[in-house]
Amino acid sequence: MLAKVYSGVTFGLTSVKLTVEVDIAMAGMPAFTIVGLPDKAVEESKERVRAAIKNSGADFPSRRITVNLAPADIPKNGPQYDLPIAVGLLIASGQLPKDVPDAIFIGELSLDGQLRHTNGILPTALMARQEKLTAMFVPEIDAQEAAVVSGMIVYPVSSLLQLMQHYLKMHELPTVANISFSTLIKKRSYELDFADIAGQEQAKRVLEIAACGGHNVFLKGPPGAGKTMLSRALPSILPDLTEEEAYEVTKIYSITGNMPIGSSLITERPFRSPHHTTSRIGLIGGGTNPQPGEISLAHRGVLFLDEFPEYPRSVLEALRQPMEDGLVTIARAKGAVTYPAKFILIAAANPCPCGNFGDSTKKCTCMPGVIIRYQKRISGPILDRIDLHVDVMTIPTDTLVELAQVKREDSAQIRTGIASARQTQLERFHKKQIFANAEMSTKEVKEFCPLSQACYTLLKQAVSKLALSARSYYKVIKVAQTIADLEGAKVIEPRHIAESLQYRPRLNN
Repeated sequence: MLAKVYSGVTFGLTSVKLTVEVDIAMAGMPAFTIVGLPDKAVEESKERVRAAIKNSGADFPSRRITVNLAPADIPKNGPQYDLPIAVGLLIASGQLPKDVPDAIFIGELSLDGQLRHTNGILPTALMARQEKLTAMFVPEIDAQEAAVVSGMIVYPVSSLLQLMQHYLKMHELPTVANISFSTLIKKRSYELDFADIAGQEQAKRVLEIAACGGHNVFLKGPPGAGKTMLSRALPSILPDLTEEEAYEVTKIYSITGNMPIGSSLITERPFRSPHHTTSRIGLIGGGTNPQPGEISLAHRGVLFLDEFPEYPRSVLEALRQPMEDGLVTIARAKGAVTYPAKFILIAAANPCPCGNFGDSTKKCTCMPGVIIRYQKRISGPILDRIDLHVDVMTIPTDTLVELAQVKREDSAQIRTGIASARQTQLERFHKKQIFANAEMSTKEVKEFCPLSQACYTLLKQAVSKLALSARSYYKVIKVAQTIADLEGAKVIEPRHIAESLQYRPRLNN
């Protein structure tokens, strides 16, 4: 007898409808075979399914069983196919009714039939809605994640026995009410507030511009000047995720297993801070079965790379294309997957190995050649892709004591202004998939950022004197547009261009 059950297989960030076909032959030696490009975890599901069915009080058929996972050209990874395989077996063996309505089944089974936490729930739920399969049976612990997809009827299942009782009309499963995005927004609290940081007004201004326009930042200065504190305070002024951004971030965290268990949507912007010993695959993504790296986990949030020159050259150079395109494509023999990687890069570095070069309060012990080699660890093309460069210098102790008494603008006040400017950008780009000024292409800069003759004249002088590349030229305009948005200006003015030019690197690498 043949039975068909539906599930989902994730490929990159999307889920594809998976048909689980189960055939129990009446003749032949007893066997249990799974076909359709299964990996080791899927092969092992045979033993989990066998034990779960028996321990749930059902009979495991002692016949020739063939399970086909279609489409067969997509690799199947992970244990999430346990539940659909078990349901298909129970239908094919006549222990569940044939008229089980079309629905999506997903979940890992333990040996006693309990359902365990499973990755990839949100992408599968979005696929189910697109395929007009409105019912979905998921592990009880993951029901909140599926319930954020409007229109889905989500059944939380704690065990295979409970699901069997539901279909045999012995005990009906409850459903989980759909969760609206607006109910998930909550007041945020942060360890660091901009009001806690004394001095460093230029660096704080740069971070405000970065938060508003999504621009990359390079902080250079001696140890203890405040680079790390400034970077870790940045999330406190970032605007809230939009609903579309929240779905993008949650899908990444769902397929990688980084979702907090029992949660629904991620509503706070990610902050990732990998150590400088992180490998290229760890940062960019990859592996035999490709997985997103740190740059994708930082999507729509912040990627903080402290001790920037200490990262291996190959790791830093791998950032070139993702920083430019906002995505990364990983090609393997089994296929190529693309992950989003639109993040705000905050790179922090000392000016030399001892850290004191340029510090008026301490003596640098490095030879000139050592300093040059250290700074050359970061290539020109990488520096050119960073919009905002600022020196973070040590503040003398007596000045710091005086500044500590001064009342400063807190993060909540700054965030309000940034949120208003971000709304202006969303309205500007409402017909395009752009959320911030930094995401504009060259064509879009020309379309949305008209310049006066005075601005053109100033830019022409800057290109000549600062030897700006074509990329730097357009980055200056994008930063100037962000500054104008922060001020509430309708058009870019020469003063916005002038401030933007202050943040370009002084050295031509």
